[in-house]
Amino acid sequence: MNIKLLIIQKHIYLFLLLFSLSYFFLSTNNAFSKNLKIENIEISKKFDEKFNRDKVIDEGFNLAFKELISMLVQSQDQSKIKNITLENIKILIENFSIKEEKFLNNMYYVSLDVEFSKRKIFSLLEKKNVFPSLPKKKKVMFIPILIDEEKNDIVLFSESKIYNNWIKNNDKKDLLEYILPNEDLEDVNIIRENYSDLEDYDFNDIIKKYSLKSYIISLFYKNSKKVRVLSKVNLNNRLILDNQYFDNYNSEDEINNLIKVTKIRFNDLWKKENQINTSIKLPLIITVDLNDNKKIEDFEKIVDELDLVSNFFISKIDNKKVYYTLIYNGTPKAFINSIENFGHKIDFKNKIWNLQ
Repeated sequence: MNIKLLIIQKHIYLFLLLFSLSYFFLSTNNAFSKNLKIENIEISKKFDEKFNRDKVIDEGFNLAFKELISMLVQSQDQSKIKNITLENIKILIENFSIKEEKFLNNMYYVSLDVEFSKRKIFSLLEKKNVFPSLPKKKKVMFIPILIDEEKNDIVLFSESKIYNNWIKNNDKKDLLEYILPNEDLEDVNIIRENYSDLEDYDFNDIIKKYSLKSYIISLFYKNSKKVRVLSKVNLNNRLILDNQYFDNYNSEDEINNLIKVTKIRFNDLWKKENQINTSIKLPLIITVDLNDNKKIEDFEKIVDELDLVSNFFISKIDNKKVYYTLIYNGTPKAFINSIENFGHKIDFKNKIWNLQ
């Protein structure tokens, strides 16, 4: 084989390698820019001489950002992000769509879906010294028991405004979906029989009827001066005891405020269970057999599902392997467990992880 032909083949090989690398870079960056989507932002404005459609859309961006932050950040940290300008919010947006738009009776109605870059949002929160949580929804069994301390008696579910108003006061920003018990006479009798030691009773006889592993049991002790709320919270196979105090329980507004504050507290406990420490930046190099297209496709899909991956790209390709560089906001053990949950093994050699 002559020298000129060898040189041409070498250049073709390098061209194809660079082209493949560029293609993988582009496709991977697109595929793995996992977004955080806020749906059904609804706005209505009067259609008059002052009407400005762009300003209405901007208002939608503000509302979507506030909703996202309320889902990602515990209530005590949300004030750290309240002064973000509209211009900066727009930088965080990857995409948006208008689902519905109409004019009716001199009113303008619009419904928006807004997608935010998870990477940019997490970077912003890290700069504000705020650790975000994964916005996971969860069904939970909720048993609210109202105890009248002055009458030494339990208020039946149907007669309790907490029970009756709990679902009415739903907010789409809530991550917890509450399943309340039916007013089963057997359940009421069980509660009455254990009146003297409700704080120690495990409520398993009631909980097991609803086939939910996660539950919250709240005891609302009320008298003429205050309400004490003792909650047994089990959201992630870990029992937490939580106490709250309220001054009043008289008007409808006061009861609804009690419900609102208590729900915020429960949401914060769930966010804490799913909190991400973005200050942990574990760099990993993972190799996959270049000739195994199925394994490459599987691995990229797996990474797309891993919420703790903050960055991901192809750093090298040789004639045998594809080298992925991945930044993981967790421990090596957590990463290995995540990969194994998808049915794959990881082999570690010379600071490089190889997907088996």
